[in-house]
Amino acid sequence: MALAPPTVDQLRAAADRMGFSLGEGEAREYGAMLAGVVAAYGTIDRMSDELPPVRWPRTPGTAPAPADNPHNAWARRTSVKGLADGPLAGRRVALKDNIMLAGVPMMNGASTLEGYVPEVDATIVTRLLDAGAEIVGKAHCEYYCASGGSHTCAAGPVHNPWRHGWSAGGSSSGSAALVAAGEVDMAVGGDQGGSIRMPASFCGIVGLKPTWGLVPYTGIMSVDPVIDHAGPMTRTVADNARYLEVMAGDDGYDPRIKAPEVRQWSRLLDGGARGIRVAVVTEGFGRPESNPAVDAKVRAAAALLARLGAEVSEVSIPMHLSGPAIWMPIAIEGMAQTALFGDGFGSGRMDLYVGSLMSAQRRWRTRADELSPTVKLLGLMGTHVHSIHGTRFYGKAVNLSRRLRAAYDAVLADHDLLLMPTTPMTARPMPDPGVPLAEFAATALDTVGNTSPFDVTHHPSISIPCGLADGLPVGLMLTGRHFDEATVYRAAHAFEQAGDWKAM
Repeated sequence: MALAPPTVDQLRAAADRMGFSLGEGEAREYGAMLAGVVAAYGTIDRMSDELPPVRWPRTPGTAPAPADNPHNAWARRTSVKGLADGPLAGRRVALKDNIMLAGVPMMNGASTLEGYVPEVDATIVTRLLDAGAEIVGKAHCEYYCASGGSHTCAAGPVHNPWRHGWSAGGSSSGSAALVAAGEVDMAVGGDQGGSIRMPASFCGIVGLKPTWGLVPYTGIMSVDPVIDHAGPMTRTVADNARYLEVMAGDDGYDPRIKAPEVRQWSRLLDGGARGIRVAVVTEGFGRPESNPAVDAKVRAAAALLARLGAEVSEVSIPMHLSGPAIWMPIAIEGMAQTALFGDGFGSGRMDLYVGSLMSAQRRWRTRADELSPTVKLLGLMGTHVHSIHGTRFYGKAVNLSRRLRAAYDAVLADHDLLLMPTTPMTARPMPDPGVPLAEFAATALDTVGNTSPFDVTHHPSISIPCGLADGLPVGLMLTGRHFDEATVYRAAHAFEQAGDWKAM
């Protein structure tokens, strides 16, 4: 839509929002002076956009019938095939539904985006197809990815394959459920507060949040650039490493990429746990929300790593307990200013901006009653803080994240990995419709205590299953030095190979 010259009333309304007085006569003068600026916007509007080409043919796919979607994990079924003889040939992949797949509807869990169809592929989509994978569908996720539970998607709750009616975790809820149910070989998830690792923990699969700046986020709807991560979700550590090899590396668009070396992580898995120095973080256990059975299983996992030859010791990192508080302003204000008022992108960085999504995302402004309770809760707080304090708290939280990173790095100077539970609890029953808002929100937001700090410090962090408590999976989280995914994978693989985790 072309930009029309602003009317006198529109200019005076803009002045009101900026906080200064503008008389009718002045408004006419300013309007006349802005004619050249409006003309420049018209030039931009007439030019074709600069978007990457779509490389592989596809059709829009179909919405699955309920009988074919028992966990409500599928948002869309497709068949987009890549290179016939690539290294991932024959592998079936699902995409979290905040990831752009050209020609296929994308909802990001939100009714306000229903009907939107992107015209580009995310970078990681192109890379997976170039490697021979088949994209077999889009997986439901939580409304704007703002939940650690699996009950906020506009299309209905996603059920845990281990126990129907129980949470699959979020926000990559459908991704985890599809992998756990064996319907796909790999799913791509996104992690801003634990949204890969939390559902991996609840569903008993392997989920890696890579180091920030390793996997490009191009073509994926943002929560906030400081905490946006995308990564693989699989049934085995070896598969996880294979997919990361394909997904990682600079794409020329994402300014977050630090251009690190992309390694053949799947070839670095052997060697066992011997000599790996593991720090069991005291503050990761015994939290107010912790299930003692989960703590016990994770401590037993640490003991197993010691028997496998790892050097395991307990350490205290008191600042870990402040990690969620440091993360919170970034996540809350970032979501409000990037996902909501920034139309899913915000501004201020040399990135790939997809105008069609930005236009579609503006719909929420006239349909805000449809937003999920968690989006309303976080949006209210982010908008309130911004209206009074601007971005001061956001900026201070970013500054403090460096102190938090230093606290972890001080331990990682003498240890290779940090160990703690991924989630302090196992999956829980999803809240019934109509429960009090406090109960609805609590089960969506109380799972991030151990995961969220590493989204702001950007350390690589993996969740692997380490046993069952009351018949439900327990997640073990291993966190390493920046860009040392090799050690994270090696320890995780050694643990995985030690036996059937379901019997642990």
